[in-house]
Amino acid sequence: MTAPLAVALVSGGLDSMVAAAGARADGFGLLALSIDYHQRHRVELDAAHRVATALGAERHIVLPLDLSAFGGSALTADIAVPKGGVEPGIPVTYVPARNTIFLGLALGWAEAAGARDLFIGVNALDYSGYPDCRPEFIAGFERLAELATKAGVEGSPFRIHAPLQAMTKADIVREGMRLGLDLGLSWSCYDPTPAGLHCGRCDSCRLRHKGFLDAGVPDPTAYAQVP
Repeated sequence: MTAPLAVALVSGGLDSMVAAAGARADGFGLLALSIDYHQRHRVELDAAHRVATALGAERHIVLPLDLSAFGGSALTADIAVPKGGVEPGIPVTYVPARNTIFLGLALGWAEAAGARDLFIGVNALDYSGYPDCRPEFIAGFERLAELATKAGVEGSPFRIHAPLQAMTKADIVREGMRLGLDLGLSWSCYDPTPAGLHCGRCDSCRLRHKGFLDAGVPDPTAYAQVP
């Protein structure tokens, strides 16, 4: 019997890797979707290729979508990436409507491919305050998917899986280890050094390293400066 398909958003990051691996463990055939949105840290797309390959994705699409034309984020415009530590509020690394855009693209591929399950590695605990990582957003998008698609209207709704939603970063590291993943294949840094190292100072590096420390797992990441 052929495994049902799921579209997994695979950025190359730790969270998306673990979420996609969870889909595979649940018996889905993986369609991996990565977006080249001209992000500052485009090196993550190399990681996305490594991850999709390691997870045995049936197909991996890297879709070009130049969000730098809009700007509005330290990841897509000439705005400095904060290096002072994780602070309250929505940081300038927030990319306007990014997860809405990405899930919309994943939804389009899912409907075309006959898949009804989408996986995304958003997290509402150890994260940087992004509004599109909250449970309310995921639930709202799932309702939207039912209204916006032929499949949904005809009674074949989509399920948006956010399996890491209530996990700490340490929980995610532990889950990755339980799934037998090489977490060193993933990439987290928002501002890579010219030598291709994690900077060790941006929010994403700090959260990544803390997750490994709290999980009691050696951090395989090469940092220019250990957080």
